[in-house]
Order: sequence, then C-alpha cells, then structure tokens
Amino acid sequence: MTEKALRLGTRRSKLAMAQSGQVADAVSQVTGRPVELVEITTYGDTSREHLAQIGGTGVFVAALREALLRGEVDFAVHSLKDLPTQPHEGLVLAAVPEREDPRDVVVARDARKLTDLPRGARIGTGAPRRMAQLNAYARSHGLEIETVPIRGNVDTRIGYVRSGELDAVVLAAAGLNRVGRIDEVTDFLSVDTVLPAPGQGALAIECTADNSELIAALAELDDPFTRVAVTAERSLLAALEAGCSAPVGALADLLADGQIVKEMRLRGVVGTTDGSTLVQLSTTGPVPQTHEAALAFGRELATEMLAQGAAGLMGERAH
Repeated sequence: MTEKALRLGTRRSKLAMAQSGQVADAVSQVTGRPVELVEITTYGDTSREHLAQIGGTGVFVAALREALLRGEVDFAVHSLKDLPTQPHEGLVLAAVPEREDPRDVVVARDARKLTDLPRGARIGTGAPRRMAQLNAYARSHGLEIETVPIRGNVDTRIGYVRSGELDAVVLAAAGLNRVGRIDEVTDFLSVDTVLPAPGQGALAIECTADNSELIAALAELDDPFTRVAVTAERSLLAALEAGCSAPVGALADLLADGQIVKEMRLRGVVGTTDGSTLVQLSTTGPVPQTHEAALAFGRELATEMLAQGAAGLMGERAH
C-alpha cells in the first residue's frame, strides 16, 4: 500500500508553482512519500493595488498559513522575502534550502544593460527598494531614468518591455531561474549597485509546530549557511521596523578562506525612493553559530543605520 501523499500548499502563480514543484520533488526524495500541490489564492494575488498600498508584509502568506493551521495542507512553500519577520504562533520554519542567485536583473529592449539605456528610459519595478537604489545609482552616474511602479507576474512585467511600454524592468534573478527564463536577462546588477531584498532568492518551508515527524524530514533540506545569512538580513529588516514593501535592501555574504567559511559580511541600505538620500552600511564578523547570534548580527547593523538617520527614510512604518 502506498503511503498517503503529503499536501504542499502553494500560491497559484507560475513562479510559485515552479518553486513548489522543485521542493515537492526534494521532499518526496527525503520522505519516500508522494507530494501533491494544493493551490491556494492569496490576497496579494487577487488585489490590483500596489504592494506598498496593501501593506506588503504577509499579503502572499496569510492564506497559506491559515490553510496550514486548519490542517488543509501539511506544509507550505513561500518566497522567504514575502514572509513577515515575526514568527507565527503554531507554525515553524522547518527548512530554508540553499539559496538561488540573490541578485536583481534587468530585462531591457535591444539587449541593453542598465548603463546603455537611452536618456529618460522608463524602468518598471514594484519595489520601492529597487527604485531608491536605481535612482541613487543614476544620480551618481549621470544617467537619466524614470522608475515606474508596476505589478504582475513575470509574463506581465516582461510584457511591458516587449510591447514597448517600458524600456526595461528589474526582476529577481532567482525567479527567472526557477521559471526557466534567465536567458531573457540583459544585465545582472551587481549587489554593489542594487542590494537585494532581505531573503531574496531563498525559499521558506513552513509547517505546524506539532508535526515533529515532518519537521525532522524537512530539516534535511535546510542549508545552514543560507539560514544564518537570511536570519541576519531579516533581523536587520525587523529592527528597522520595516515591512517588505519598505525601501530596505540587505545581503549577508559568507566569506571563505579556501574551503573554510570564516566570516560573514552583512550589508544594509535604506533610502528615499527618489534616490536623493541613502543610508548604506556594512559589518563583518565571525559567522554566527546560533540563531540568537544571527539575530544580534542584524540588529546591531540596524542600530547603526538608525543612528545615521535610516528611520526618517522609510515612509510608512509597519506597526
């Protein structure tokens, strides 16, 4: 008799289905059980408002978490950058698999790079974080660009470029990789130009806190280096009291000496969306060995950023 299938809750977008499908295969391998995808529509998928207006934090996550707590699914897969920084009662982050490329990328007309875009180029992005950094970069490099707020899935966003409505769009490399469209990228943005969103490129696998057997199985998919990096990034975000729609970028790199990872560098940025003011700082130290140490790593950098005036740059404060 075959074992009962595990039910994986996922959003319905092509990207969510692709990343959930990859996780389903991995979970099948470690558990020996079939995994079926259960599609769930979230408020963030149906609302046509800009993310900054609907609150950003958790809009893609709430319906999946409710399905978990009601027992309709056994576990759920989220893009980690969509996950609120506060833990959710009754749920546990069972695994953070190895991270995809965290960078942002440009898909532009005529295969152009960011620096080759015509004067006055219109660049679409849904993220105030990207707007702030792109506009700051343009100011410091004498580029004339206009950032345009957009929403929609990968097809919709790239469609704006194909139709000529926009000169370029900025997207996450990880998403394009997962849906098999990385070859459409015309420019990979260095993290020195645009720092990604905290947790960008990483997935979060969540299940109920009382399901110890499943927690143990999912733990096999956890990548400790990815987890410590994203924990520090998200701790920085939480300490800045910013939601995922705030203009905050963060990236933790693990610095290796040969094969041995010795140190972690955490970079953070916050800025006004017009790029006129940015607070950008970094810190380097021994790789945190505990969850608490990783949280402290992020908090300390956030405290320095707040002392440099970061609080005044974030617009809406998430309460």
